[in-house]
Amino acid sequence: MFALFEDAGKFFAGRVMSEAEASIQVELDSGKRVKVKSANVLLKFEQPQPAELLAQAQVQAEEIDLDLAWEFAPAEEFGFADIARDYFNEKASPVQQAAALLRLFGAPHYFRRVGKGRFRKAPEEAVKAALLGIERKKQQQAQIDAWAAELVEGRCPQPIRDQLYRILFKPDKNGLEYKAVVEASKRAHVAPLELLQRAGAIDSPYQFHWRRFLFEHFPKGYGFPPLELPQVSEELPVAPVQAFSVDDSSTTEIDDALSVQGLGTGTVVLGIHIAAPGLAITPGSPMDQVARSRYSTVYMPGYKITMLPDEMVQAYTLVEGRACPAVSLYVTLDEATLEIRGSETRVERVPIAANLRHDQLDDVITEASLTGQAPADYPFHAELAFVFRFARHFKAQREVVRGKPENFTRPDYTFRLEGNGDQEPTGQETVHITTRKRGAPLDLMVAEAMILANSLWGGWLAELGVPGIYRSQASLLPGVKVRMSTKPLPHAGMGVKQYTWATSPLRRYVDLVNQWQIIACARHGRTAALAAPFKPKDAELFSIISGFDAAYSAYNEFQSGIERYWTLRYLEQNGITELVAAVLKDGLVRAETLPLVLRAVGAENLARGVRVRVRITSVDELTLDVHASVTERLDEAPAADIVAEDEAELEEEAGAAAGPLSLAIDVNDEAGPDEGDNTASAPAA
Repeated sequence: MFALFEDAGKFFAGRVMSEAEASIQVELDSGKRVKVKSANVLLKFEQPQPAELLAQAQVQAEEIDLDLAWEFAPAEEFGFADIARDYFNEKASPVQQAAALLRLFGAPHYFRRVGKGRFRKAPEEAVKAALLGIERKKQQQAQIDAWAAELVEGRCPQPIRDQLYRILFKPDKNGLEYKAVVEASKRAHVAPLELLQRAGAIDSPYQFHWRRFLFEHFPKGYGFPPLELPQVSEELPVAPVQAFSVDDSSTTEIDDALSVQGLGTGTVVLGIHIAAPGLAITPGSPMDQVARSRYSTVYMPGYKITMLPDEMVQAYTLVEGRACPAVSLYVTLDEATLEIRGSETRVERVPIAANLRHDQLDDVITEASLTGQAPADYPFHAELAFVFRFARHFKAQREVVRGKPENFTRPDYTFRLEGNGDQEPTGQETVHITTRKRGAPLDLMVAEAMILANSLWGGWLAELGVPGIYRSQASLLPGVKVRMSTKPLPHAGMGVKQYTWATSPLRRYVDLVNQWQIIACARHGRTAALAAPFKPKDAELFSIISGFDAAYSAYNEFQSGIERYWTLRYLEQNGITELVAAVLKDGLVRAETLPLVLRAVGAENLARGVRVRVRITSVDELTLDVHASVTERLDEAPAADIVAEDEAELEEEAGAAAGPLSLAIDVNDEAGPDEGDNTASAPAA
C-alpha cells in the first residue's frame, strides 16, 4: 500500500509501513521514514510506484484544461477526486486523481483551497481579473527580457535612460526598468554601473555626478519660481561709517563688511556689518519658503545654486557704492589694550566704500605691511592694520580657552574653470587649481571678526531670553563633533562661550533665522522674546535645525566630490602621473600641492607624516577612485605638523577619499512582486 500526502504545501508519496488511529508511518524512496497525520493523507493506492505516480501525474496535470475544469466544477465545495472523475471518467486512476490534485493546487486563481484536498471554484469575475493579471505579467516579463537584451548588447533603452538615477539610487524594485537592469547585469556578469556605462546611459562622469545630485536634492530643477522682490518697509538711518568688505572676486553674495572709527583717540569702535535680507523677508512668506526649501547656497567649481534668487541677492548684497540695509554690531575697544568695553547692535543702512578682493590683494596686504615693516600703499591701511592687530589678539585669547593653537599649515585651494563663463559646466572645461595659505592676514581679519560677532550675538540672544540656533562642541577629544541646538553651549573648537551662525544670511538659512531674532532684539530690547518670530521651545526651530543639518551635509559632500572630480581632471589635463604626498593613516596619503587624498599601495606600514613619492596608475572619474603606489620614501622623519593633526580631521579626510560608489541596486535581490524594500545597496564595482 502506498500513500500520497501533503506536508507544508508540498506533495510526497511513499510506502505505508504502519498505520495507527491518527497517523501512519511512510517510507519515502530515499529510505527515510516519516510520521504523517492521517488528515494529511490525500490518496492511498496500490500502483504504480510512488515516484512513478508523481512523475506521471505531473505530466497529466499540465494537460488538464483549467477553463473546462472550472466550467463543470460544482458551485459548492468539492474534492480533487470529484474533479478527476468528472474530467477523466468514473473510474479515474490514482495517477489521474493525483494529476487533478496537482492541477487544482497549482491554479489558485481558478480554484481556492478550503482544506486538505478540498477546493471551491473562484467567482467568474475573480478568474477574469486573475487571467488579465497573468497576461499582464507575461507582457511585462517580455518587456524586461527585451530591455535586458538591449543592455547586454550595449544599447540603452530610452525608458531606462530616463530612469537612470532612480534605478541606481532610489529604485522602485517592482519597476520594469529596475528589473531589466538587474537581469542584464546577471546575464552579462557585469556590475550595474559598468553595464549602464557600456550601454551609453551615462553621458559623461561629470554629468553623472551633477545629475545625480540634482535628482536627489533638486528633482524639479533648481530654477526659482516667479517671486515678488520684498522691500524693506521702514526708513533706516544711514550709519556714519565707510565700510569695506573682503571676499574673492567671484563672490556675489557679499554678506559682511567692516568699519573702524576713532583711530588715535584711545577708544576704537569696530563695526561688523551684516547684509540684512531679514528686514525684507518675513517668516512664512513665499521668499522664505524658497530659502527654507534650499537651506543653503550650493557651491562647486565654476558654478553655484544660490539659496535666494539673484534679484534678491543683488538687492541686499553689500556692494560698493551704495548704502545697504544691514544689521551692524559695534564693538567698543580700548585702542591700547584691545579690551572689549561694550557692544551695540543697530539696524541701519551702511555705506559700502569698497569691495576688497582676496585674489587681488593677498600678495599686497601682507603681515609686514600691516605691522609697519613694509610700505602700505592700499586703501584703508590704517583700519586694516588695527583690525589685523585686534584679530591676532582675539585669536590668541581664543586659543588660550581652546587649549592649543589652531593649525593652519595646509593651504586652501581655489578652482577656476576656463571655458564655461557663467554657464553650467559640462565637465570638459580646463581647470586651474591655485593655493592660498590659510590664516593669511585678510583671511584672519574677516574670520576673527565673524567669530566675534557670532559669539557676542549668541550671548546677547541668551541674555534677553530670545531663542536662537547655536553651534557647540563639548571638547576637542576625538569623535566629539560640532552640534546644532537651541542652547547657548560652549564651542571648544572656537574657544568661545557660545557661538551662532548669523553672519551669512544671504547664503545660509540658519543665519537668516538668527538674523530675524537679532533684529527683534535690536528693536525691542528686554521685551524681544515677546516680539521675536520664534519663541522659546518653538518646535519650528528644531525642524529647521534638522532640515538644515541634512541639506548642508549633503551639499558639502557634493562639493567635496565634485572638487575631487576636477582634481582628477587636472591630473589628466596636465599629464601628472607622480605626486609628492604625506602619509596619513591606513594606507592613505595626502598630496602636497593638490586637494587630493588617495590610497597608495605601500603606504600601509609607514608612519604618519612621512613624505613619499607616489605613482598614479589610473583614475576613475565616475567612481572618483585613484589607484596609486608608493615609489620612493623622501623623508626619514615624519613631518611634525601632520603627526600633530587631530584624529577627527584625519577621519574626515579619510572619508573624503573615494571608494567604490554605493548604489541602491542589488543584483542578488530576489524580492517578490509584493516586496517594496528600496534600501538594499551594493558596490558598483
